[in-house]
Amino acid sequence: MSLIGQRVTVLGAGVAGLAVARALALRGAAVTLFEQADAVREVGAGLQVSPNGAVVLRALGLDVAAVSQRAEAVELRDGYGGGVVTRLEVGRLRPQQGYHFVHRADLIGLLLQGAREVGVEVRLLSRAGSVDLTGDRPVLVMEDGTRHEAGLLIGADGLHSPTRAALNGQVAPFFTHQVAWRAIVPGDGGPAVAEVHMGAGRHLVSYPLRGGTLRNIVAVEERAKWAEESWTLRDDPMELRLAFKEFGPRVQGWLAQIEDVHLWGLFRHPVAAVWQRALAEGAVAILGDAAHPTLPFLAQGASMGLEDAWVLADRLAAHDSLAAGLAAYQVARAGRCGRIVQAASRNARAYHLGGVARTAAHGVLRLGGWLAPDMALRRFDWLYGHDVTAG
Repeated sequence: MSLIGQRVTVLGAGVAGLAVARALALRGAAVTLFEQADAVREVGAGLQVSPNGAVVLRALGLDVAAVSQRAEAVELRDGYGGGVVTRLEVGRLRPQQGYHFVHRADLIGLLLQGAREVGVEVRLLSRAGSVDLTGDRPVLVMEDGTRHEAGLLIGADGLHSPTRAALNGQVAPFFTHQVAWRAIVPGDGGPAVAEVHMGAGRHLVSYPLRGGTLRNIVAVEERAKWAEESWTLRDDPMELRLAFKEFGPRVQGWLAQIEDVHLWGLFRHPVAAVWQRALAEGAVAILGDAAHPTLPFLAQGASMGLEDAWVLADRLAAHDSLAAGLAAYQVARAGRCGRIVQAASRNARAYHLGGVARTAAHGVLRLGGWLAPDMALRRFDWLYGHDVTAG
């Protein structure tokens, strides 16, 4: 189906929304992107773009290397002593694409510039209250009561997506009894390595950003007390220091520098059963966190959204109708995304082992790293080696 002149409305200017806007505009669609904030921005935090995500950015004509730091490895470490349990040489993965550490603001900036340079219209201060699918075309009902009728509506509207709710109804998420803190501290110019410091009921991940001038920190603790599922809730840095007071000197040095920290509760959401629907004269689809929210224990949130964006545009262009293209998109993505979400949930358990189970698991990892250092990395070929741009 030719997308030339096809009118598309994208809701949400995050990684997935900006990527799909550029992908569709490159194929000739007339794309309008609605963003609720007064500017397209990201709060200070880091993310990882693995080769399966980097290949999409390259196919979109965007140079992720210009805004990121290329990773050498991921190290799993004992949280208390600080010793390396095993090391994954991610720097050797698909060298043409690379594994990248990137500040969220820098990736958003790259994607926003890429969207605007191909004609995407960005409308700020446009907060959607709901999505109406009762007519011939999807309608965005804005919080101020205005209604925006769309030909093709794409919901890249995150965890609390009104587009997902219109397609699937409201489903209450499950609190995992885990909370996460995130912060950025000054960098130490060290190697481009992501360190996962593991302890009983908690772990902390840290890696450099912007050439080592900054260091990203994400710390997770199991607890009974509920916390809001929000990226904007602040906490007292002392609470984080107390939660990780038994961890080693390297972690203590990072925590001592934290002046501003955010806290959010980790909730498990089901992968959406319905990702798309064709109406009499239009259609609607979801992607990214709106379709498959994931826990942050496999560092795949951004890369999954990038993959979604490419596949959605590609399947629409390859089929003779919106209905056929969107159905093919869901078929292509649902199984893979479900597998990634499940793998992330398993990692949460593995990182937080205690007692005898922890000692045994770490022993197996150390032995495996000594006997077959590449075996652990090969277990992730299905994830990092996947290339949605190859058709």
